[in-house]
Amino acid sequence: MCLGVPGKVIEIYGESDGVRMGKVDFDGIRKDVCLAYLPDLAVGDYTIVHVGFAITKLDEASALESLRMFRELGLLDEELGQVDPAEQSPPACPIPGWQAPPSTA
Repeated sequence: MCLGVPGKVIEIYGESDGVRMGKVDFDGIRKDVCLAYLPDLAVGDYTIVHVGFAITKLDEASALESLRMFRELGLLDEELGQVDPAEQSPPACPIPGWQAPPSTA
C-alpha cells in the first residue's frame, strides 16, 4: 500500500544545497522528506507525504484525525514501520526506459 500520510514538519534543511528537505514526524516516527514541491511549508506545519515527497499542506485538526484513524487501523506501522536499510531495495522507477544521469563523483 502507498498512502499519503500526514506528518508535522520539525526541521527544514538543505535549502542552500539546492534541494529543500525536512524531517517530518509521523506520530513518533521521523523520516527525511523532500519539501521541494511546497516552498511555503514551515516548521510546525502539517503536510501529506507520499513516497518521500510532501505533496500538500494540511491543517492540524485534519492531520491529527487522519493519524488517529491510521493508528486505529494499524496502517502507520505498515506504511512507516522501521525497516533495516540493508534489507530495503530502492523503489522501481515508474517511467519505463528512464535512466539516472551518470554520477559526477
